Amino acid sequence: MTSNNKTNRTVEKNMDRIMELLSKLRFYGMLETYRNDCRTTSSDGMTNDEFLKWLLESENDYRRNVSIERLIKSANFRYKAYMEKIDYTIKRNLDRNQLERLASLDFIRDGQNIFITGSSGTGKSYLASAIGYEACKNGVKTLYSNASKLMGHLKMAKNKGTIESEMKKIEKCPLLILDDLFLIGLDAKERSILMEIIEDRHGLKSIIITSQLPVESWYDAIGDPTVADAILDRIVHSAHKIELTGDSVRKINAKKK
Repeated sequence: MTSNNKTNRTVEKNMDRIMELLSKLRFYGMLETYRNDCRTTSSDGMTNDEFLKWLLESENDYRRNVSIERLIKSANFRYKAYMEKIDYTIKRNLDRNQLERLASLDFIRDGQNIFITGSSGTGKSYLASAIGYEACKNGVKTLYSNASKLMGHLKMAKNKGTIESEMKKIEKCPLLILDDLFLIGLDAKERSILMEIIEDRHGLKSIIITSQLPVESWYDAIGDPTVADAILDRIVHSAHKIELTGDSVRKINAKKK
């Protein structure tokens, strides 16, 4: 009886020490799995190598989830949006096959762009964000921004002399989402900034642009013919186009309630 008590105390000390070391080494996924196993019998019947594999997979899953959460937070999405929640029952010219192909993220690997156009409320921002979330879930650093706010921010940075560091932050993101571009016409500084962004990413990194204006109206919205030619020549030819039609999704959903 005394021998059993000593054995139990030794086992408990070993368990406590293992958990202490896992915490100190920041193996939080393994720690949680091991702690739960101490309260259950999940690992009963496992061989040593199976048990170690189980712990390591738990750590890998934990780190992957933390990484995804970090990418989503730094992307600064306006909406929580998911590819699997896209509503294809609403008639707005959505092609499920096209969206599923884009969800593969091959367009990012190929440095291609996506244009999503349509009137207000048709779901442009949601679609762009859903693709962005999918990118983050697959480890792709993404930046979402309202185009007007980003231009304003970058103009201020230019005045302060910090534009280079701000542009480098954008450049580090394989996927940039410019939401509601051309909602307001561009001034000379904004044209220059947009041109620099496009030039830095041309053929290398991807942009998703949403706009209420159809693509054929972007030339006039840019304002300067020379700059418009340069910008559109670099982004149009490698772009996947989604042209949404129909009524506002918000109004349709509101009527259903």
